[in-house]
Amino acid sequence: METKDVLLELRTQYGFSQDELAEKVFVTRQAVSRWENGETTPNTETLKLLSKLYDVSINTLLGSPRQLFCQCCGMPLEDNIISKEPDGFLNEEYCKWCYADGEYMYHDMDELIEVCVKSMANENFSSDQVREYMKNMLPGLNYWKQYLNIGGKVKFEEFKSQIIKEFNELHIEGMPEVKSINALVGNFINLEYRLPNGKTVKFLDDKATYLGTQLENEFCNGLCFGLAANMDFLLVCSYEENGENPELIIYKKR
Repeated sequence: METKDVLLELRTQYGFSQDELAEKVFVTRQAVSRWENGETTPNTETLKLLSKLYDVSINTLLGSPRQLFCQCCGMPLEDNIISKEPDGFLNEEYCKWCYADGEYMYHDMDELIEVCVKSMANENFSSDQVREYMKNMLPGLNYWKQYLNIGGKVKFEEFKSQIIKEFNELHIEGMPEVKSINALVGNFINLEYRLPNGKTVKFLDDKATYLGTQLENEFCNGLCFGLAANMDFLLVCSYEENGENPELIIYKKR
């Protein structure tokens, strides 16, 4: 189907008039009419709003010009299994089992492979065949490429251990010993800090992946430490429940 037909079908399915849809996505009724006549196509930001409103991917809105695959496990993606960000917008890179609420579920390729073996193996596709297939396929997906860029699984584990060591060497009062860190998506942990001059600033990239964790303050109930790091820096902040009242403690180049 063409984009104009998809948009008309979805609007009809949800029972919206052109005026009602226009109000929901902050455009004019005339704009909706032009989409459905094929004269124009919604811009990127409007497509995101329509995607969230209808709970379908932007790929679907555009007439499914490409086949989507989870960039963590390789599963073909249909609208009902595409992951979502914490704000409800669909993330068309991953399935809902590999990425949920801003957090990646798998950080060890071997662990993911064994999960896939249990669900995919059958009388026609043995466990060993599944395992070999996944070992050959996963390194080509975007999620795992980030690990290969620093030398593969062994080097990645060494990198994590080094980051943990550097966090612990900061000796921040009230912060427990860091024992493990996980991969976290930027927009889930990218808090906004107020500077002394009154301005607010964010230090992370919403689309990037970081290594980090959350730890409870040993001395102050209800106060947590948030840790994030990559190849270039360490960041430690504190905040209250649900990330409220964040304060930057350390932003240090490595």
